[in-house]
Amino acid sequence: QVQLVESGGGLVQAGGSLRLSCAASGRTSRAAVMGWFRQAPGKEREFVAVISWTGGSTFYSDSVKGRFTISRDNTKNTVYLQMNSLKSEDTAVYSCAARGALEGYRSIGSWPYWGQGTQVTVSS
Repeated sequence: QVQLVESGGGLVQAGGSLRLSCAASGRTSRAAVMGWFRQAPGKEREFVAVISWTGGSTFYSDSVKGRFTISRDNTKNTVYLQMNSLKSEDTAVYSCAARGALEGYRSIGSWPYWGQGTQVTVSS
C-alpha cells in the first residue's frame, strides 16, 4: 500500500500563489508516477497535472498550463504543485494520487492510491 498526505492548502486572493505538497509513504516503489487532481463543489473530479518518476515527463490540463508547475523530490518521496496566478475558478479540494506507470493517467478511475485532499480557496 501507498499512503499519501497532502498539505499546503488554504485561502488566497486571486492572483496569488500557493504550493501544495504530497508526501508518500509505504510501498513508494508503486508511486513511480504521481499526479494532482481537483474537485470543485458540484463538479466532478478533474485531472490537473502528472509527473513521471524522473520528472522528465510532465503533463497539465489546459486550464492550469502556464500557471501551475508540478515537481518532485524523490529523496523526500514528495511531489509539489506550485500554483501561481490563481483564479477563483481554481477553488477546489486538491488531491494527489499515485500509480505505477504513465500510460492511462487521464483515466481518473485507474489511479489506485489517493490522498485525503486539501482545500484551496481563491477569493476574488
